[in-house]
Amino acid sequence: MPLPARRVVVFTGDLGYIVRRNIVDLDARVPGLSWLVLVHAPRKTVGQLLRSQRLNLRKNGWRWIPYQMQDLLARLLPAPQGEPVLDAPGAQYEMAALQARQGVRICRVDDIHGDESLALLREFAPDLGLSLAAPILKPSVFAQPRLGTINLHKGKLPGFRGMPPAFWELWTGQGEVGCSVHRVNEKLDEGLLLKSGTVARQRYSTQRGLQVSLDEMGSELICDVAEALLQGQEPVAEQPVGEGKTWRKPTLAQQAELERRLAAAGAQPPRGLKPALKHLVMRAAFAWHRLLGWRFAAPRVTVLLYHRVCDDARDNLSVGIEQFERQMALLRRHCRLLSIEQVLAMEEVPRSRRPWVAVSFDDGYLDNWAHAAPILRRHGVPCSFYVSTGIVGREDGRFPHDDRRGNPSIPVMDWDQLRDLRDWGFTVGSHTVSHIDCVAEDEACVQAELLESKADLARELGVLAPIFAYPYGGRHQMNAERLTLVRESGYSACLSAYGGSNIGRVDRWNVLRRGIHWEFADPAFLYQCLGR
Repeated sequence: MPLPARRVVVFTGDLGYIVRRNIVDLDARVPGLSWLVLVHAPRKTVGQLLRSQRLNLRKNGWRWIPYQMQDLLARLLPAPQGEPVLDAPGAQYEMAALQARQGVRICRVDDIHGDESLALLREFAPDLGLSLAAPILKPSVFAQPRLGTINLHKGKLPGFRGMPPAFWELWTGQGEVGCSVHRVNEKLDEGLLLKSGTVARQRYSTQRGLQVSLDEMGSELICDVAEALLQGQEPVAEQPVGEGKTWRKPTLAQQAELERRLAAAGAQPPRGLKPALKHLVMRAAFAWHRLLGWRFAAPRVTVLLYHRVCDDARDNLSVGIEQFERQMALLRRHCRLLSIEQVLAMEEVPRSRRPWVAVSFDDGYLDNWAHAAPILRRHGVPCSFYVSTGIVGREDGRFPHDDRRGNPSIPVMDWDQLRDLRDWGFTVGSHTVSHIDCVAEDEACVQAELLESKADLARELGVLAPIFAYPYGGRHQMNAERLTLVRESGYSACLSAYGGSNIGRVDRWNVLRRGIHWEFADPAFLYQCLGR
């Protein structure tokens, strides 16, 4: 009888978020695992560095000089890293949390094929190996685990071996990009294919946006395959031998050309001298606030409002996947992040060098679960989602504003996906049952919608005193009479959507929010976070 598989070694060259997430998720799926994480961290000599610079200069031409200068500045003046939010969604994936995790040992080695690494492997005697963002492995390493080593490849096999993720698929005009898990052998990305999936290219897809989607798919694939192997199963899908092509890292000229092509094909924020000057002023305003301005401006909390995160539309209810990921990274670096519950608990807003910011979503589109939530977890950003409960899970569920715009049917979340949001640590609240205008409808209709939506959230999610975000969110869509109904129906707060920030204090019955959409470039986005 074979021994139970309980020891997993991870080969990696970058213990970044997605590698940490793969480890933590598999560890949660298969209790009792022991881990050895080997991080390949070579120390290069001056001669090696100079040789590398010469080769890259020959390959990339003049573009390599400003590229390297930018990289040098980033190393000398690294971007500020915001502190993780306590108990925020995704907190279990932080480096400190992984290091503190029972059964996980992390070792950095100069050479993953060197004597130190091999000694650690022999001592650990792994059952299964995972190659995650690892250098090319030799048989002396990948053959050590009893069940072999599997690799997560962000590319569609066998046609797109090599690197980088999504680039060459976009370069060659493919309609989809792929993600694959295969056994590691002596040839690059040619081992037995065990499981794969694809992500469709959308009208406004970018390379980074597709990479974020591949990260999400890859986490599921590698955990599925690893769990099966550890339980004695063998998922097999034969990879054709000798077909396909191995792609190498593109030159900087090729990267610039792809960016130009994608920019020409997709919607872009306004450009020109006037927007550039506005962005310069906004950057200066944000820098002034961080330096001294925070001491003089009235303290405030800004609650950002989103609706969709997608690459199939560019309108005033949508932001792109890459754009949203960049914005959440900016929030983590430059702002103090709050959950909506923390916002409501602020009787008086304290002064802060970093702006106070919370994030929220309205309506309940499926991309909130598919695209927004993974990015929020990646950056440890709290968020609240307000859903029209009568539209949840309906294939024919349509919002009145989509009908007026003539939009095609846009998928919405179901209750299982909303339970995922709740379990991940997000807040789920009410946006009525059928997205009504609370002032335009009669009192009986509004009261019925408030009570039914509250009952839906209690039954499906266990939310007993939900927060209410009223549809459309304008000043004229809420009045004193309707607000009385909200209170009497058992809601704990009410959120608007007509702009502004919560200055000095937070009125829990009129929490102001600012809408964000695709036309907000990074300087404009950060300026919105100031709440000016």
